[in-house]
Amino acid sequence: MAKLILLDRDGVINHDSPDFIKSPEEWHAIPGSLEAIAQLLQNGIAVAICSNQSGVARGLISTTMLNAIEDKMCSQLSGFGVDLDMVLYCTHHPDDGCACRKPEPGMLLTAMSDLNITASDTCFVGDSWRDLEAARRAGCEPILVRTGNGQSTANQLDNTDSIRIYPDLAAFSVVALAECS
Repeated sequence: MAKLILLDRDGVINHDSPDFIKSPEEWHAIPGSLEAIAQLLQNGIAVAICSNQSGVARGLISTTMLNAIEDKMCSQLSGFGVDLDMVLYCTHHPDDGCACRKPEPGMLLTAMSDLNITASDTCFVGDSWRDLEAARRAGCEPILVRTGNGQSTANQLDNTDSIRIYPDLAAFSVVALAECS
């Protein structure tokens, strides 16, 4: 039973773009994702976002605009009467070698530590190999959704990978809530 669900943002909560999400106008929730997050939070499960956002280091988006995108997402969530427990971003360039950029586990470890929840009580839902690897390195359960880059990632897994795969965040949340009952 997960007490903390960590989520990647682009491709899991909202539609992704190969050119980065650079403004609130470009941010569009995947149908059912915000409702899924709200249901998890309303049932006592902590939810935090851990997302690579290298567009900042690449000069494609300012931190002010990144915050405006987050504000839009959080505003839509507050319409369901809930607030995320935490939002963490790695704004470093992929070549910076930081400990927070997935597949490194830094953001996940920070979220678990700050929310005082162990890795054994945490899962990380993502749509890419980087997400799955970050979860493994942090010691929590990796979960793959087929939205975003998830279908391509699922096609690359081999038969020895014991990764739970769901069509989308809404489908995962149904299972997560059932496991908590």
